[in-house]
Amino acid sequence: MNFSRTFSAAANAVAHAAGMPVTFLACCAIVVIWAVSGPLFGFSDTWQLIINTGTTIITFLMVFLIQNTQNRDGAAVQAKLDELIRASHSENDFIGIEHLTEEEVAEFRKRCESAAKEHGRGVDAEMKLKGGMTGKAKAAKSALVKKNAPAKKSSVKSKAGAK
Repeated sequence: MNFSRTFSAAANAVAHAAGMPVTFLACCAIVVIWAVSGPLFGFSDTWQLIINTGTTIITFLMVFLIQNTQNRDGAAVQAKLDELIRASHSENDFIGIEHLTEEEVAEFRKRCESAAKEHGRGVDAEMKLKGGMTGKAKAAKSALVKKNAPAKKSSVKSKAGAK
C-alpha cells in the first residue's frame, strides 16, 4: 500500500474517531484528571506544561488530518456534481468552476440568478439573508391568514336589528 493510501486511511480513521462522543468524554476525563492532580503536583510549571504541550501537539496534528479528510470529501463531492452536470442537459460550463477565482465564481452566480429570474424563479437573496420574506412567501402567508380568519359580522346588520 502506498503512503498516500495509508495516510488517507489513517486520516479517515482519526477524523471519524475524533468526532465520536466517547472521544469527547475521554478528553473531558483527561482534563478532569489533570485538574484534580494539580494539588498533588503543587500546581507546578511542569504540571501546567503537560496539559499545554499535550493539547498543542494533538491540535497541531488534528488540523492536518481533518483538513486532508475535508479536502478529499470536497473533491469527491465536486466530482459527483461534475458528473451530474455532464450527464444532464445542463450547461457543462459549470464543471470545474471550483478552480476559478472568487470574482469568476461570482460571475457564474450572477448568470444563474439572471437565468432564474428569467424563468420566474427569482429569489430576493437580501431578504432571505435578513430573515425577511420574499414576495411569494408574503402572498402565501397573506392568503393563509385570510383563509383562516373568522368571518366578521356586518355592523350595519347589528345596528338595523337593534332598531
